[in-house]
Amino acid sequence: MPYLLLIVAIMAEVVASSLLKATDGFRKLAPSLGVVVGYGVAFYTLSLTLLTLPLGITYAMWSGLGTAATAIIGGIVYKEVISLKKALGLLCIIVGVVLLNSGELV
Repeated sequence: MPYLLLIVAIMAEVVASSLLKATDGFRKLAPSLGVVVGYGVAFYTLSLTLLTLPLGITYAMWSGLGTAATAIIGGIVYKEVISLKKALGLLCIIVGVVLLNSGELV
């Protein structure tokens, strides 16, 4: 159950972050409400996740996977360029999250 909550938290954060650009500096009501609700859901479900999962791993997954997904959405929806450097950086984030979740490195 905590991993399901974490997935919801990541998805809500990605939606909220992706909508930020559409708010036009919070001058457009609908995307602005989406940002507020999205972050509310994200932080609430993240707090529930932290009742059972360790902070370091949870936050690394939430922020890392959220960052990677938001960057990909920026490329698809907002036509932002994902250069080779950016793609390698995103790959490093994802590999880092995987390594954190694989246990101790020996």
